[in-house]
Amino acid sequence: MAKVKVSKKSTRIDMTAMCDVAFLLLSFFIMTATAKQPEPKVVDTPASTVLDKLPEEGVATITIGDKSVFFTIPGKELRRETLKRISGIYKVPFTEQEYETFSNMEGFGVPLNQLKGLLKLGVNERNAEGLQKGIPYDSVNNQLRDWIKEAREANKTLLNERIQSGELEPTAFKDLDIAIKGDAKEEYPTVKRVIDILQDQKKNRFFLVTGLRNENF
Repeated sequence: MAKVKVSKKSTRIDMTAMCDVAFLLLSFFIMTATAKQPEPKVVDTPASTVLDKLPEEGVATITIGDKSVFFTIPGKELRRETLKRISGIYKVPFTEQEYETFSNMEGFGVPLNQLKGLLKLGVNERNAEGLQKGIPYDSVNNQLRDWIKEAREANKTLLNERIQSGELEPTAFKDLDIAIKGDAKEEYPTVKRVIDILQDQKKNRFFLVTGLRNENF
């Protein structure tokens, strides 16, 4: 009897469709991801078992490290409006270019008389270690108090404008959220001084930023 020959089929698998899907997913994650902004002061936050997360946006952050304080204002519009208010209080004029640079710079930590010099530097130069020495917060020269106060007032103004224009509902109005991000080795008096500034402004609800640790640690 003659043998029946079985035709051989190709084992090659067309991966074109899978590659297309992979690249589409990669493109999606790249375009939707939020780049981490450079920080003027990197701190090692204390550990905690609390799992509550900070709001995704609209939170001003006070960073404390080495007895120095840095301030991060959320949003370009809010940063610009806050600087305008500070400019009026301290009678320090800024150019349109300086306003634009500041509106793109999330965190900073220098006295106001050094801010113009900071704005002239590039991103990498501004965030060089040790360049920014912190915002004054002592009883004689309490610039941190004014930055916090004017950021909150600027936030109220911007929200009111958006509510009046119909862009937001009246229920969207709220005070600017503030978080304190302190180094785990920071001494308590510095942190207490910052909390006292908030409480003097009747800001008694704020976030404390910590790292996650095991409950049995």
